[in-house]
Amino acid sequence: MPKAIVMQQVEGKPGKVYYPLKLIDVATPTPKPNELVVKIEAAALNHRDHFLRQHLYPSPSFSTPLLADGAGVVTSVGSSTPKSWIGKRVLLTPGRGWKDSPEGPEDPRGYQILGGTSTIPLGTAQEVLCVEGDEVEIIPEHLTAVQAAALPLTGLTGWRALVSKSNNALPGRNILITGIGGGVALMVLLFAAAKGCNVYVTSGGQEKIDKAVKLGAKGGVSYKGEGWEKELKKQLPKDRPYIDAIIDGAGGDVVRRAVKLLKAGGTIVQYGMTVSPKMDWSMNAVLNNLELRGSTMGSRKEFREMIAFVNEKKIVPVVSRVVKGGLENLEGIDGVFKEMSEGRQFGKLVVEVQGEEAEGKSSKL
Repeated sequence: MPKAIVMQQVEGKPGKVYYPLKLIDVATPTPKPNELVVKIEAAALNHRDHFLRQHLYPSPSFSTPLLADGAGVVTSVGSSTPKSWIGKRVLLTPGRGWKDSPEGPEDPRGYQILGGTSTIPLGTAQEVLCVEGDEVEIIPEHLTAVQAAALPLTGLTGWRALVSKSNNALPGRNILITGIGGGVALMVLLFAAAKGCNVYVTSGGQEKIDKAVKLGAKGGVSYKGEGWEKELKKQLPKDRPYIDAIIDGAGGDVVRRAVKLLKAGGTIVQYGMTVSPKMDWSMNAVLNNLELRGSTMGSRKEFREMIAFVNEKKIVPVVSRVVKGGLENLEGIDGVFKEMSEGRQFGKLVVEVQGEEAEGKSSKL
């Protein structure tokens, strides 16, 4: 029978508990008329998966497979779905409930993300699954299954933050991306560089800044330094000595720093708040006409546009580590969860679900 990974329920309070991973057997799926059967080749972790295991994410489920990112091959189709889908390499859309509104999800229940919750009984940490035919995109030919699996959730989040919300994804604009190394921040870097922006980054370590420069950033500074915004200003072009937009996933004191960096009317796009669920807004930000825009995930339309841009520009997501050995390698998969919790990754953490390596032809991580 096909395998899947779920969380095992144990006693513990939110934030104190850490649910173990559990390998289970699942029934071989039978597609509905409009569905595809997809053999998952690779799936990727996101921070929400780590939060789910800590019971710090809404509606955790102990029967729904984990993970939202998945890439695979169509093996069969439902009765009303064209057989031409069979053999196609596909990416799953990572959520439901948001078709094309520029404002937010149309579904009154909100946006429902795949993996590990009771809101939608589908996750990509399984060897085979059924999915609606209109909830997949063809994988760009230049990407492997592992690279493709690194794309959906962070690519969509980064695309909306930069392209739909910042209004500054334009040649010559100066974009600051905070906390480089995470999946979303790196996708924003790749998108912004491909659009001709001047990209600058912050990080806690020089090694990550150096890697970002190799990916197309113009420069960067350590956020551990006192007054790092002064150091960053020295790196900006003389004919445009300010930041046009900040793409931030941390929160904290970003507004205080932004007042010193952004142009009048500049924009902060906030796609996360890992430092704290609250942050200050100042009168100086008001007087500088700064804008703060929240941004979460994105619509089905934005997902399609993002994949098309990746295909056009031949963008390759950054993969930090790949767990080989398939879903049965729970030790290796737990290892990358730990790596994520410690913030050691530079790029996405991917599980190779099936393929030559996953079938035991190479060593486990």
